[in-house]
Amino acid sequence: MGTRVATLLLLVGLAFSGTALAMRLSALHLPGNQQGYEPAQPIAFSHRLHAGELQISCHYCHSGAETGRHAGLPAASVCMNCHKSVTAPLGAVRAEEEQAKSDGRKPALVVAPELRKLYDYLALDSKLQRDPEKTPAPVPWVKVHNLPAFACFDHRAHIGAGVACQRCHGPVETMERVRQVEDLSMGWCVNCHREVNRTGVSGKKVRASTDCSACHY
Repeated sequence: MGTRVATLLLLVGLAFSGTALAMRLSALHLPGNQQGYEPAQPIAFSHRLHAGELQISCHYCHSGAETGRHAGLPAASVCMNCHKSVTAPLGAVRAEEEQAKSDGRKPALVVAPELRKLYDYLALDSKLQRDPEKTPAPVPWVKVHNLPAFACFDHRAHIGAGVACQRCHGPVETMERVRQVEDLSMGWCVNCHREVNRTGVSGKKVRASTDCSACHY
């Protein structure tokens, strides 16, 4: 009986050790694998709000995805299409309107802290007019999805085939801060090409190349 108990305890111990080792190994990444990368951005842009709640199309901001290799980042002028009028959450604007009415004055412009950063990059003053004493500068966004220089990924080919943005980027419409969901390894890409060649994309047959020269040229 003592031997059986000892053997059982040994097996349980090995099982726990194996599980712990597997968990630690699962956290390891091959060189260049940035899966889970979620950098802070200079402006806390919420994809959950814009792509999720407001249902703004990915292509409105990343218009390059339809016409070129790179999806690109929106120019500040694209941001200002909305944010020359929308300067703060509606609740904050309404609260200021009510307070101004109570005080018998005109409502002051309410600017959310993160939008103030955008206006500062654009060198705008408190009235959202060009401030001659300031110099405009591009927003230094941090790139999240990075591929090695020897790999060529063309957005237009994938968008043209009907591949959804979420297939590679994950459910960005649920993310406050964008993170890299997939490992973007060569094996992951090749397996996706093999899969869609069997199943199609959005009901369409496709011929996604698995030849080396398709991505390495």
